[in-house]
Amino acid sequence: MRRADRLFQIVQYLRGGRLVTAAQLAEKLEVTPRTIYRDVADLIGSGVPIEGEAGVGYLMRDGYDLPPLMFTSDEIVALVAGARLLRAFGGAKMAASAEEALVKINAVLPDTARARSEAVQVHAINAEEMTPELRNRIDQIEAAVNAQLLLHMAYADEDQRPSQRVVRPLGLWFWGKVWTLVSWCELRQDFRMFRIDRIQTLQEGDRFKHRPGQTLRDFYRRDACWDD
Repeated sequence: MRRADRLFQIVQYLRGGRLVTAAQLAEKLEVTPRTIYRDVADLIGSGVPIEGEAGVGYLMRDGYDLPPLMFTSDEIVALVAGARLLRAFGGAKMAASAEEALVKINAVLPDTARARSEAVQVHAINAEEMTPELRNRIDQIEAAVNAQLLLHMAYADEDQRPSQRVVRPLGLWFWGKVWTLVSWCELRQDFRMFRIDRIQTLQEGDRFKHRPGQTLRDFYRRDACWDD
């Protein structure tokens, strides 16, 4: 969990005037009590009205709320358009999360900004190619990139030539209607890009560590090959 998200969650847990100990917060947020002490001290220093002390517990009086998010008109358009694009062309979890994020943002926007959000006329039409299987595969690959898990896959190239690959997933690229996996291919010992819709089977493997010369940054520094 990002620190900003953790600070937000601490404020939510302290709402309503209930006494909550650092140990309870640490258990809920899966961190150490020392981290909670430091986070609470930073929140108090930024003006959040938290009362209490380490070893006793903390509470926050009723009436405090987080300041509203302030976005420019162009930023609102970008957020709404991006959420709609992910809903149409993203993975299943991505689409649902984008929609939920937009709902949460709208809930805290001032009235005028919320009205602008609801008036955005940028839409994306779901393509027939975005099958449930493909959406789930995008989510699976994104999770493997984040967790640094090897991927074992059966793949067919543009000429329908089959191959078995073990790759280190580095990222996902979207090309309008086509998603590709950027990876380090163990078979070719080089960077390769694979079209997600040509992956026939996919399984996660062991965790891997990034090696010098095989990272996404290294990929950006040189021309990459496709699925040969």
